[in-house]
Amino acid sequence: MHPRDRHARIVEMLDRSGSVSVETLAVTLDASRETIRRDLAALDRQGLARKVHGGARRLELIPTEIDFDARMTENVPEKRRIAQAAAKLFKHGDALFMDAGSTTIFFSEHLAQLSGLTVITNCMGAIRHLSGSGARIFLLGGEYEEAGQETLGPLTEADLRRFRAEHVVLTVGALHEGAIMDYDLREASLARAMLAQARTLTVLADHAKFDRPAVFEVAPLSRVDRLVTDRAPPPHLREALRAAGVEVIIA
Repeated sequence: MHPRDRHARIVEMLDRSGSVSVETLAVTLDASRETIRRDLAALDRQGLARKVHGGARRLELIPTEIDFDARMTENVPEKRRIAQAAAKLFKHGDALFMDAGSTTIFFSEHLAQLSGLTVITNCMGAIRHLSGSGARIFLLGGEYEEAGQETLGPLTEADLRRFRAEHVVLTVGALHEGAIMDYDLREASLARAMLAQARTLTVLADHAKFDRPAVFEVAPLSRVDRLVTDRAPPPHLREALRAAGVEVIIA
């Protein structure tokens, strides 16, 4: 079957069912899984579908990020392992930016065991765990966003530009072959601003973030120094990370 015809059939199947797996497409279209993955990548680039781990979704079914309280109950054992492994990457006296997220909360619990840290963050929840640890803590100002328990917006970014740090730790919304992504425009913008003020980037992302649909690009994979996750990424993503020179740490 010509690729153009396969693409048309895939779009038709997505229109009917909303989502479809690579395995189903391979059987239905009598094509290899590798061919189907290339087809899905092409449709994703053309804006006709969204390629996700193990298959594809119709564009209008791309999920938005669930609320913060729900995220604090999602994949908790995995996030705790990631947080513990990530904290071991830093040493006494380090200075780092941290964004806001559920994994950030767990990370801050372990980070509090280090002394002499300087932490610049927009994450309200992280302050609770870091206070009393002896760390110098700078909470970025700006508009408080209750849904994410964070500060965001132009005032937050203006405040951020007063600081520089060796490290930045981000808990992104999604990890793709080409980039780390987020769901919220203001969160993505603040993450980019943090990156501009730091040298090394450590990304904390559990396996649910692999190929998850998201809209706003934070940075290309080549900007990432380390990824701390709970399981090995799928082969296509693992190869992209290797090619980008990203150190992958499995917690």
